[in-house]
Amino acid sequence: MDEEVRILCVDDEENVLRALKRLFLEDDYEIITATSGAEGIKLLEGSEPIHVVVSDYKMPEMDGIEFLKQVRERWPDIVRIVLSGYADTASVVDAVNEGHIYKFMPKPWNDDELRVTIANAVERYFLHAKNVQLTEELQSTNEELQIVNDNLEKLVEERTSELMFQNQILERSQHILDSLPVAVIGVDLDGLIVQCNKTGADLLAGGKENIIGMDRGDFLPEEINTLIERIIEARDLTGHISINKTHVKVRGSCIKHSKNQEGVVLVFDKEDDCK
Repeated sequence: MDEEVRILCVDDEENVLRALKRLFLEDDYEIITATSGAEGIKLLEGSEPIHVVVSDYKMPEMDGIEFLKQVRERWPDIVRIVLSGYADTASVVDAVNEGHIYKFMPKPWNDDELRVTIANAVERYFLHAKNVQLTEELQSTNEELQIVNDNLEKLVEERTSELMFQNQILERSQHILDSLPVAVIGVDLDGLIVQCNKTGADLLAGGKENIIGMDRGDFLPEEINTLIERIIEARDLTGHISINKTHVKVRGSCIKHSKNQEGVVLVFDKEDDCK
């Protein structure tokens, strides 16, 4: 990427900010720090764009959730991450489940895990930007959209691994993915639902919930969770199950794009309604 990556770290403890700056010394990022949510807002109002925000949860005057809520409202494209060293993280989990926060990281953090999370967040930002650009182009030409739709289902089947974890297609063409008649759902090995198209949301939640960011064990039916465990063992599996009185054919693959990116992608195709 040609654009310099700028990451804003917000924490009321100076030693935490120093630790974060040291962690990314070898990375090609510009690390900007603030000791309060108010200071963070002022920095975000500057002329230079910020791509990722990492905020402590427990801070005086304005806590991390309120700060990140304001970031989401004013700069929705910024990828938001929250840090917390507190045992009672129910409100943090609620915010993650609502889709307002990309990732929750505990304190003290694992350096390697945090670096991978930041790298994925940066990739997510730029892939989303490409997705917006592509969507605008596709909307201008219905004929081009139809051609992409005709080819996308085959592309999903042939390049499941790349679609899921590199987001080279899913992030850039979410608008197109939502138009598919098949449900596509992806989970990582930590149990987090990381991708779901509109058909998948309709099938599993009646289209009323944003399930991305939810824990699969808490949200998905037991039968699907059992199937995911079987897929992890078998690496690839095709079968037939019933979801909400709907018969579906499901194909699942356990995919590994790199040593830090592994999970399961499921494709559901409706067959007929249960009698």
